[in-house]
Amino acid sequence: MYDNRPLAGPPGWPGAVPPPQADGWEIPAVSWLLDHCPADYRAYAGWRRHPIALAWLAQRHIDAQLIAMRQAYREARVEMGDFVPPEGIAEMMSGLEHEGVRLLAAARGAQLIHEALQGKTFVAKL
Repeated sequence: MYDNRPLAGPPGWPGAVPPPQADGWEIPAVSWLLDHCPADYRAYAGWRRHPIALAWLAQRHIDAQLIAMRQAYREARVEMGDFVPPEGIAEMMSGLEHEGVRLLAAARGAQLIHEALQGKTFVAKL
């Protein structure tokens, strides 16, 4: 029986990256990973040549950002309250919440890419 379903990655797979069963998916995966790292990471050609190393590094970078966002969220009101008006604090907190959600999604995406580069196959569940 022919399966004509479109290729799809597992839940949390980055939308900008073709699923791991697609030919050449590693090239856009490298770009996606680099987009989630400091711009200076693009200077290291070896990381492009070895995407699994880049995925490993990207996971750690994203995890560190999450730690920083969580700490900022805990400390923002106390440390910035004397310098930023209440509406500014509310905007700051909202931005931190949105950034935290974005980073959680990026962390999941980087983890999935790393697993796929290690050879893990993802099976759709019914």
